[in-house]
Amino acid sequence: MPRLVDPAIPAGRMRAMTQPSLEVDHGVTMRPWTTSDAPAVMEAFSDPAIRYWHMRSIESVEEASDWIDAWRERWQAESNASWALVGDDGRVRGQIALRGVNLGMGASEVSYWVVPVARGRGIASAALTRLATWSFDELGLRRLWLMHAVDNAPSCKVAVRAAFEPEGTLREALRHTDGWHDMHVHGRLASDG
Repeated sequence: MPRLVDPAIPAGRMRAMTQPSLEVDHGVTMRPWTTSDAPAVMEAFSDPAIRYWHMRSIESVEEASDWIDAWRERWQAESNASWALVGDDGRVRGQIALRGVNLGMGASEVSYWVVPVARGRGIASAALTRLATWSFDELGLRRLWLMHAVDNAPSCKVAVRAAFEPEGTLREALRHTDGWHDMHVHGRLASDG
């Protein structure tokens, strides 16, 4: 049976909440970024795949610290939220984020990445599933969506495993260093169950 959006849980309350830590399958926890994560962020963005697909590089611990601080500010602005995906050993395994949160419309884009040592273990799809449940049940969102380059097959698999339905292709929607890429769009609704 589809889950219905509870009108008693209004969208528009991020600032009033403390950003939570959330348990995920596969021995992973989603938790807010801390300043001590800066070296791990810098290391993650040295990975060619993360740099390529996310079109970002971070060259210093100071730049990584600024990146972390910006996520805290965005939570307070109710515009974005990012979590570190951390293993039982305390090491950063990846990142997952709500981007462009529109609390009035109850919608947000999602993005994610996983460091090379943690790829292929189901961490991203488990975190995406957990983030969707929290976003619908606690934040009051009704729609999440994501897009990935058509050539990024691993991201497509993550989305499908997390029950984000394919919704179409945006032609030449994002420019990477090698030119314009078509983007697949996936979405998941609170009412999807």
